[in-house]
Amino acid sequence: MEKIAENWFKYKDNLYEALDNEFIRIALRRAIKAFRTNRDKAIQRYPEVEEKRKKLKEAKEYALTHLNDMIKMTIESFEAMKGHAYYAKTVNDALKILDEIIGSGKLIVKSKSITSEELDLNEHLEKQGNTIYETDLGEFIIQNLGSKPMHILSPAIHVPKEKVAELFSKIVNKKLPPNIELLVSVARKLLREKFFKADIGISGANAVSANTGSIFVIENEGNARFVTNAPPTYIALTGIEKIVPTLMDGMLLVEVVSRYASYYAPSFVSIISGPSKTGDIEKVPVYGVHGPKEVHLILLDNGRSEVAKDPIFRQALYCIRCGACLYECPVYALTAGHYGYKYFGGIGAIWTAFIAGGLEKAAPIAYTCTLCGRCVKACPMEIDVPKMILKLRTMLSRKGYVPNYVKTMIQNVLTTGIPY
Repeated sequence: MEKIAENWFKYKDNLYEALDNEFIRIALRRAIKAFRTNRDKAIQRYPEVEEKRKKLKEAKEYALTHLNDMIKMTIESFEAMKGHAYYAKTVNDALKILDEIIGSGKLIVKSKSITSEELDLNEHLEKQGNTIYETDLGEFIIQNLGSKPMHILSPAIHVPKEKVAELFSKIVNKKLPPNIELLVSVARKLLREKFFKADIGISGANAVSANTGSIFVIENEGNARFVTNAPPTYIALTGIEKIVPTLMDGMLLVEVVSRYASYYAPSFVSIISGPSKTGDIEKVPVYGVHGPKEVHLILLDNGRSEVAKDPIFRQALYCIRCGACLYECPVYALTAGHYGYKYFGGIGAIWTAFIAGGLEKAAPIAYTCTLCGRCVKACPMEIDVPKMILKLRTMLSRKGYVPNYVKTMIQNVLTTGIPY
């Protein structure tokens, strides 16, 4: 109980610090306004996304209720394309596989991957003697700030342009104005050469099709395309919930996530099915041409298969990472990723409880959710976060993980009708 109280006080202090942070308020206000405008325009322009999201939900439901078959098919399909595929039951299993592939003394370029946060991957690989560069602009900002991501799509959502200018000025040892186009060009120059000097490229995946073993990587910046293509060895690390039955289901996900993430269409969609190859000389297949010679796919479980067995909590695995729920959450709008642990918002409480953190860390997040349901209306998969939160709170209560302040408020309501 002492540890629970300690977790709660630390979490609450972080929330109050976030509430007092003027930069978070400025950055979130700007970002939420822009996101809502762009998302509404995208959905109005492509109204057919309404039917497509329903079909995608059916495909996700099928995959999650046939996970063992999907995993087996994905591995067989990927290896048939001369890639190397692995199933990692735990975080330690995944780290062991990565260490065997990478070793030490390597230069690694990495594109955005929230799944890698479950492994504390950067810290682990650096301890093994490797050098890592985050190449997504938001992740690059976070890495150099020594901070943590605050949104699944926009990790530096809480950092306004003024703070970015201050940071980049220190990196290049030159005073830079808070001009966004200039700051982007500075990051481009800093990272450009790293792609071609790197030994290893690491990315996550938006989807993996079981019937072809194809990895889908959706992006706008173009960095992921370099990460997955320029180094001689490429590794995709993804959760098993990203598996969809067919290649066309993967294309369906590309359309749906793009609209709900506020884009008409992403700038780049990479579909990677094994290493680069050619058969142009006498139709003899040779692997390792302009793209990577080795491609590795690591399918991470880390509690997901157990969550998939529960008809209520399974909904959390439907998430396609569009980020729309966070932009509608009244708590997230004031505190950014401080409302969460490695995953954010109300749905982040479920991911924290069963996949990345445990019940003790999930408890304060679950009791921060207002159960307003705005996230449900914004979600293309119609994930019922309030329903999951209520079930999680029941579990937490039975295990004695209810924060003391909640107990006090309940008692106050019962005796006086007023929580405070």
